[in-house]
Amino acid sequence: MASKYARPERERRFLCAAPPRRAGVVRRRLIVDRYLDGTRLRLRRVEELDGSGPAVHKLTQKLPGEPWGELTTMYLSEQEHAVLAGLRAAVVVKERWSVPPLGYDVFHGALEGLVLAEVEFEDDDSAAAYQPPDGVQEVTYDLRFTGGALVRARPEDVLAAARAVQGTARRRPPPRPA
Repeated sequence: MASKYARPERERRFLCAAPPRRAGVVRRRLIVDRYLDGTRLRLRRVEELDGSGPAVHKLTQKLPGEPWGELTTMYLSEQEHAVLAGLRAAVVVKERWSVPPLGYDVFHGALEGLVLAEVEFEDDDSAAAYQPPDGVQEVTYDLRFTGGALVRARPEDVLAAARAVQGTARRRPPPRPA
């Protein structure tokens, strides 16, 4: 359902065999995502790995949609984040390596070895025209590779699905909206 507070999230996601070379990385952040049980809400803490600024805290709702989902985000104080962090949640930890225009998510913990890249767009035409780098597999419409699914799946199933997708070696561009 459209909301005056939500915005379209024109995002394409790609499965990568490995992280990018560090020489091309312009920014690295540690992200801790808490997917709150029984909701469609994600509580996020983002820290700059070079210590260049304070942590950023967000509460986000992502709603599925065709061809794009909707996103509503609220920025929180550290205290507000701490209160919400007391709620039951499934947690995933990753580093985001920025190699414009892509952000590469290098997962930690049980999902170690999983690398996803994403790129966001201002309009549908730009999203449709984007040509990803060689060696990645598009998983934009594969629900197994959304944050909410990754955090709740068995890690061995996620990693097996990643190996299977990488073995198919095909790209699927997003459809153009009508």
